[in-house]
Amino acid sequence: MLVLRIGPYFIQGRREKKAELRGFSDSDLAGDLDGRKSTTGVLFFLGDSPVSWQSAKQKVVAQSSCEAENIAAAAAAANQGVWLARLLAVMLDSVVSRPLLRVDNKSAISLMKNPVHHDRSKHIDVKFHVIRDYAQSGQIEVKFIGTNEQLGDILTKPLGKNKFRELCTKIGLYSGE
Repeated sequence: MLVLRIGPYFIQGRREKKAELRGFSDSDLAGDLDGRKSTTGVLFFLGDSPVSWQSAKQKVVAQSSCEAENIAAAAAAANQGVWLARLLAVMLDSVVSRPLLRVDNKSAISLMKNPVHHDRSKHIDVKFHVIRDYAQSGQIEVKFIGTNEQLGDILTKPLGKNKFRELCTKIGLYSGE
């Protein structure tokens, strides 16, 4: 029999404890000085344990922080969160609660939740609006998180020593010793 341990979870057939999938999506704005492209950072936890993370340069140039955050959340985080939830549902042989995605830009969250096209957002490619469909169908939940609590920062930009250690500790990669 195969037994899989992910943090405090033991997966063998049915789950004993409710699996909570939490994601953090962040982006810098035009952090690449040559191409002016932004960097996406995505981090997913199952309970308190990080299970998936990604840092990548975005394929398009964002014209605002709202657009950069929306691209990060839609192109990487939403798709990954929905995929992880489906994978866990198969592994646990049960329904997993929808992933909670934390984003630190209220304008981006508003754009994700509001299906009305605004004049300022018409230029954003249709492929980045997939997160709207996920949110409306209940496959993913998107909520605001303050910049100081955004764990995805560690994947998007250079940080000072103290901030870096603080985020490493919150993620579970550094004990502070």
